[in-house]
Amino acid sequence: MKKFLLPFAIAVLMSPSCAQINVGSIIKENVPGSGKLSNEEVIRGLKEALTIGSRNSSDKASKKDGYYKNSLIKIPFPPEARQMESTLRNMGMSKQVNDFVMTLNRAAEDAAKKAAPIFVNAITSMTISDGLSILKGKDDAATQYLKTTTTSALKAQFKPVVKESINKVQLTRYWNPLITTYNKVPLVTKLNPDLDEYVTQKAIDGLFTLVAQEELKIRKDPSARVTEILKKVFGSGN
Repeated sequence: MKKFLLPFAIAVLMSPSCAQINVGSIIKENVPGSGKLSNEEVIRGLKEALTIGSRNSSDKASKKDGYYKNSLIKIPFPPEARQMESTLRNMGMSKQVNDFVMTLNRAAEDAAKKAAPIFVNAITSMTISDGLSILKGKDDAATQYLKTTTTSALKAQFKPVVKESINKVQLTRYWNPLITTYNKVPLVTKLNPDLDEYVTQKAIDGLFTLVAQEELKIRKDPSARVTEILKKVFGSGN
């Protein structure tokens, strides 16, 4: 029975308002096969909840400093260029390095504004079979489902958005002086990381991290039903 808690908890968490509910009553009354709700209704509620949650996550990420000042999803200097970062800081270029890191995150924040529809489209294509697998799955079944079914599509569609965002925030204006200076240092291995790819992957990872963070919260403090289907799925419960 415990396995049914996660998706219902996700739906409650992913709603913006708050109202305490009796989780035990929800599970008892609304699991598929109990007679009160059809599988289709439960899955429709789950899809709507995940849609709300993805939009909320995108909204959080797309705000100014949504990535940059959130230690969970902040995009750092490219890991494969850590030696480059250290060398440049030792050369007195810490400000330029910091400005570049900030702009990396600005690109992700800007791109996240356009990510929600892409994310939502993947969620709404979820089948009843998919949903029931989530209901019967482990505690992280919903997040793993989203990662498995949306990452490739998100990446393919998101990368052009990131590229546009990188141009918009003029990332290369901060990057080019750094990479040019570093590659002139004697004996260093020349570097030129694919910034489009890097920001794309980190931006997507950040969105999933926000969803996972919300799942963890809801397992401890479930609350809220803000649409008719969510109210029907969850029942009165109080």
